[in-house]
Amino acid sequence: MSATGLPPHVRLANEIARQFAHREPADAATRIANHIKAVWDPRMKAALISHVDSGGEDLDPVAALAAEQLRPVEARGAQ
Repeated sequence: MSATGLPPHVRLANEIARQFAHREPADAATRIANHIKAVWDPRMKAALISHVDSGGEDLDPVAALAAEQLRPVEARGAQ
């Protein structure tokens, strides 16, 4: 699927992940999650988490790690 055909939450998360590609994956994921927490609408955050729950198709792996950090602590790893 082309980048323009991706859902907005996937496209944007992938774009952010590209900005942190020079960092170690764990550090990049934390920085991506912090950015998303600070800037994104809650509905976009929820859509990203739901996308990961559905398999995370076309989502950058580091962006998927970041999405895991967006979950409430009690829900992490419960899938």
